[in-house]
Amino acid sequence: MSVELNPKRRRRFALPAHSKARSPKLFHQPISRLINSRAMPDAASTTARESKARANENGESASATHGRWKGSAFASAVAAIASSGLLILAFPNSDYWPLAWLGLVPLLAVIALKPSPRRSFFLGWLTGAVFFYGSCYWLTYSMIHYGGIPRWAAYLLLAPVPIFVGLFPGFFAFVLARAIRAWGTRALFLAPLIWSALEWARLALTGQLWNAIGYSQAYQPLLIQPARWGGVYAIGFMVVFINAAVAFLVLKRDARSVLVTGLVFMSVALVIIASQGSPSKSNSQAPQAVVVALQPNVPMDIVKSNEEIQVLIDRHVSMSETALHQLPNDGTPRLVIWPESPMNFAYGDDSQLRELLLRFATANQTAVLLNSQEAAPNDGIYNSAVMVNQQGSLIAQYDKIRLMPFGEYVPLPRWLPGASLVGTIVGDFTPGTSYSLMHVGSVRAGVFICIESAYPSIARSFTRDGADVLINISNDGYLGPTAVMRQHLANAVIRAVENGRPILRVTNSGISAYITSSGEVKDSTEGFETGVRTWMIARNENASTFYTRRGDVFVVFNAAISLLLFAATFWRRKLKGV
Repeated sequence: MSVELNPKRRRRFALPAHSKARSPKLFHQPISRLINSRAMPDAASTTARESKARANENGESASATHGRWKGSAFASAVAAIASSGLLILAFPNSDYWPLAWLGLVPLLAVIALKPSPRRSFFLGWLTGAVFFYGSCYWLTYSMIHYGGIPRWAAYLLLAPVPIFVGLFPGFFAFVLARAIRAWGTRALFLAPLIWSALEWARLALTGQLWNAIGYSQAYQPLLIQPARWGGVYAIGFMVVFINAAVAFLVLKRDARSVLVTGLVFMSVALVIIASQGSPSKSNSQAPQAVVVALQPNVPMDIVKSNEEIQVLIDRHVSMSETALHQLPNDGTPRLVIWPESPMNFAYGDDSQLRELLLRFATANQTAVLLNSQEAAPNDGIYNSAVMVNQQGSLIAQYDKIRLMPFGEYVPLPRWLPGASLVGTIVGDFTPGTSYSLMHVGSVRAGVFICIESAYPSIARSFTRDGADVLINISNDGYLGPTAVMRQHLANAVIRAVENGRPILRVTNSGISAYITSSGEVKDSTEGFETGVRTWMIARNENASTFYTRRGDVFVVFNAAISLLLFAATFWRRKLKGV
């Protein structure tokens, strides 16, 4: 058996020509005796001295190497935070929406350059935590302005939320890093699959999909039409696909990567073009109902005197009557919408309110839709939308199904310290259970309340049950003149496209708007101003969208593939170890 020595080691044992004559027996000894000879420690020490000398000559040392490692870690963290910053700028109120198509490139690049799963998880978490903190800073507004909490304490109290939600981008980076280790840089193109799957998991596990990356494109109607078949996840899939292609190009920088990136751009463009729906037929030549939408801008003070309440009620009535008197008296059904607000109407328990609505409805020959607190079983309270017809009688009621955590109920009250105190401050409502359509003449309306616009299943259920139009009554006033107003509106825009139905968004303090079935925002109001809008609605003759019929099948498929790919990374590693 022959053993091949390392070339460097071979040179180290070689003797000068004149030495061979004096010691010819040296090279007749077995290799094992040479390796085990007493000269070996000398060779090892020589090697160590040579390595140390080379390190000193190059100005390198252990501390310098550690410094380079720290610099690399610092640069990676900067890249992750850069992705956060770009994504924050892509969302309202900055509205630099094109940045979303490049925002993940720094994160993807550092993951691909060193695909360590643990390191990548931290970088993904850092990107997510900074992004959610920076884009949802407005959650501190009510704590500061209504809770009397110091600003620094409010921002500190907010921190656990983005820290937790950041785990989902962290898991995305972890799975992607394993895929890149298994299949190389080309595995970057699995990023949109994994990203959309983790967004879906975020909604399933936390009940929130706020500021999913697809919402960054909400105000670009041309780009959001894929929501008709894949929901907001399809929009996000395309955005991340472009990010992956650009990252691949930046890393490879060769002719092949240019070709691949070009093909990705072309495929995304073709999907967008193919997703454009036919013109809406919802607005027939003769409108079948007219809607008066009220934005009363009720102040958010917790305690109001009886005089203040009466002034605010008079404001509701006078603004509504002024708009109604400008309409032709041609027999077209009318609906006045009063939004969710801190008026805390209670139609069932307030006889004076019932009498007022009776007089108003009969005098103006109009139905009224308003937010009301209604009785629920076991002494509970529903956050409801009730409709009174032209005769002043209650004809429909919808009880809010998806409640706001720590706003309308306290999760896990037995386990959270101080939960009972929080419940007395924010409210403790009972969730509804059924999707009840309301009728305005022959037009069928699905009504949902406030943050329910952020849940795709709510609008989809109403549309599947036959809604011609969707109505969202809301109150964002308690979060102030912040980015939440346009971020919340973005959710309603995507719901309109997903289901191919117009949405009437009627709010207390803005932004109220008519959203077309293709996602165009029309006739919107300014924030924190009073306003009235008049809109026409009609029966919808359009076929339901694929998303309405099949729901989240696209993202569920992505999640299944992502899970299989994740398992395959372990299988491939096992095969390599065989």
